[in-house]
Amino acid sequence: MKIVLIGRGRLATNLERALLSASHEVMSINSRTLEGLPQTADVFVIAVKDSALPDVIRETTKGRDNQLFVHTAGSMQLSLFEGCTSRYGVFYPMQTFSKERLTDFTEIPLFLEANSTEAMDTLQALAGSISRNVFQLTTEERKYLHLAAVFACNFTNHCYDMAATILEQHGLPFSVMLPLIDETASKVHELHPRQAQTGPAVRYDENVIRMQSGLLAGNPELQRIYELLSRHINGYAMQATINTNNTNDHD
Repeated sequence: MKIVLIGRGRLATNLERALLSASHEVMSINSRTLEGLPQTADVFVIAVKDSALPDVIRETTKGRDNQLFVHTAGSMQLSLFEGCTSRYGVFYPMQTFSKERLTDFTEIPLFLEANSTEAMDTLQALAGSISRNVFQLTTEERKYLHLAAVFACNFTNHCYDMAATILEQHGLPFSVMLPLIDETASKVHELHPRQAQTGPAVRYDENVIRMQSGLLAGNPELQRIYELLSRHINGYAMQATINTNNTNDHD
């Protein structure tokens, strides 16, 4: 297919590589200038930050009637295209991207939405050429998918950052955490995250929790985060125990 990729950020950089590897013809366009934007293509893919998306959609669809446009945003609705073009969809790869580390697209889940069967057929063919994991998902469902991804990726990475700060303040390298991080990530391939949870908060070891909270007295915000997460983890663990006991009672 002939693909016009609008945007040159982290996602666009990785997507362009995947499309080229699948033998598609790709033209990459800078979303700030839109210089050289062609009139026709099999798919126009808009991969820009969410705040810029409405303006870029309005600008790029002008004079390009009957062209298929898609955006790649996890939390933005399909209806952004209404009134701008007659063929449109969403092409959302659920992954974290960086320009420095190119990602293997074949394992990335791709979530699709379209305003017509014809448009969906085109997106299914395109997605299937670069990924083995392709799904159809409505805008409403995708909102919750993206919310879950924020917890699983962005918030988790921020916890790494907080851990790195604590270590650096005491002359320790973050690299000592890597085996622990790798093992934790590996476990949830085989166990539900609640089954994989360990640490003092699961059993609410008050002595350990009180001591560790005290170590954070100089950073009240981080101390509150620690205490809130500890209570939340313990609440999940207690509910799991109740559910297990109820199940056993009915056996």
